[in-house]
Parts: sequence; C-alpha cells; structure tokens
Amino acid sequence: MGARPSLEARQVARAAAQWLALLESGAANEQDRADLQRWRASCASHEQAWQQVEVLRQRFAELPSALALASLDRPQPGRRAVLKCVLGAATVLPSAWLLSRQLPLEAWRADLHTATGERKQVMLADGSALQLNTASAVDVDLPSRRLTLVEGEMALKVPRASSLTIHTRHGQISVSDGELCVRQEPRGCRVSVYGGTVGVQLLQGPEVTLRGGQRVSLQAAGVGAVEPFDVLQPGWREGVLLAQNQPLGEFLRELGNYRPGVLRWAPELESLHVTGSFRLEDTDRVLALLAASLPLEVHSRTRFWVTLLPRKKNVG
Repeated sequence: MGARPSLEARQVARAAAQWLALLESGAANEQDRADLQRWRASCASHEQAWQQVEVLRQRFAELPSALALASLDRPQPGRRAVLKCVLGAATVLPSAWLLSRQLPLEAWRADLHTATGERKQVMLADGSALQLNTASAVDVDLPSRRLTLVEGEMALKVPRASSLTIHTRHGQISVSDGELCVRQEPRGCRVSVYGGTVGVQLLQGPEVTLRGGQRVSLQAAGVGAVEPFDVLQPGWREGVLLAQNQPLGEFLRELGNYRPGVLRWAPELESLHVTGSFRLEDTDRVLALLAASLPLEVHSRTRFWVTLLPRKKNVG
C-alpha cells in the first residue's frame, strides 16, 4: 500500500477537483476562470495538480460512456466488486471521481462507511450500538472484539456483558460497559467518554484511564492533557451542531464537513461569532439562519457551490 497523502496534498487535490466541478457545471463565468488562473499561478503544487486534472479529463473524454456504465450491468458479488462498480460509474464525471479519491481507498473498502452529510447507526451482533458521523469509515471484526476507525468519527455504546477495542492510527481504546466518541483528526485522535471507564493507549506507551465527562487527544508526541466536558450538551449523534460564541470561520469549517461541494467565505467574516443550536439535516437552512442573524449574504451558484460575503450596506 502506498504512503498516505499529506493533509496539504489532499487539500490541493480537493481544490483542483472543485475547480473542475465548477467548470463542468456550466455555471463558471469569466471571473471564475480568472480566479482559477490565479490559483494555478499562486503555487507550483496547484499547477501540478491542475495538469493532472487535465490529463485525467482528457482520458475520460476519450472513454465511451457505455464502457463507463458497463460494470453496472454485470452481477459481481463482493465488496471489492461493488467498489469497482462505484468507481466505474463515477468515471462519467471526472470531478466526482477526483472528489471521491479524497477519502483513502481503504475507507471505500471498509465494512461500514458514510458519505458527506450522511450519518448512520448500526446495532452490532454483541448488542453494541455504533454510530458513524459524516464521511466516516469503520472496519468491524467481532470475532476478534476489534473495530478499526479508518476515517472520520464514530460513537460506540458497549453493554455490560461485552468489551471491544477500537484501533486508530495513533493508538487503541478499550471499552467495556461504556459509551464514547472517537474522532480521527489530521494530527491525532480525540477520545470523549460519555459513560463508564475507558482505557486509552498509544501504539507504544502506558494506558491512560478515562471516565465519563473526560476527553483526551492521542498524538504522535503522546497523550494530551485530560479535559472535562459537558456530556449533556447535544452533538452530532443527535443531529445537532452546537456553537457557543464560536468564531464563524471555525463554525463554517465544521459545517462544511456535512455539505457536499464547495463552501467558501470572505476572510473578513472569520472574526464574527455565532451562538446557537443548528440541525444538521438541512445545512442550507443553517446558512439561511446565519444570514438572518449576522451581517452576511449567501450567494449560491449551484447547490454545491456556495459563497458567503459581507452584507452590502444600503445607501440612502
């Protein structure tokens, strides 16, 4: 298996795919094309990524559409075969294929996974309740009492008679008769315990015990400080995004995890603050609520390309 792309490389690749999606949508204007040229010229890695997009675009242009869809007509059992069908169908639109590649391939092959904006709840055979947040993937191996968080965020409630170990890129978490959330982040892994007792251990190092109302981060440098948090606050498991005097830029970056496509905003909006409880099933409504309560406007080129700008002052 090849090395995992860096966070910066994945962000550049995703940006290139988003530019391609805008061009393919037919909604791009001359200003957009000028912005694309500036983006390409601003960094050598941007231009390199765009050249790769152009090569891929040409290959897809030469591919008959019937060939791209042929795999859907063949009965191919098995998870890897399903993956082939998904990627084959995506070749009809190269930007969709590029965007899908921003999740590691193992995420697409995982036993359970969610798309952007999707949340899923599964009852495991041992009675444990598993929830997946947006754009997440988990492998399940109950005979070995093991779950592997491949990407994203999961919540797990384990009954008294059972025990499970959660494996992450930075360490493992042991839970019996407990409830917790585990979130994979670019530089570490955040563990939040809602009930019971949980053991947290780096790949090499001693185990740290956490109890309900405590959370910690696992990083390459070690286990971070144990912090308290309010277990009664609603969160993504209840379909809620909660903000308490939160910088708007930070809030929008989190909201963007639940929206397919592009969400951009003017830099001067970063310093605004937002407070409220927002339902995740309708992120368009969340943006409308922000526009109603803050001095900003929502500009939508398409459902999948949205920009927030400062509200224009009325000239009397």
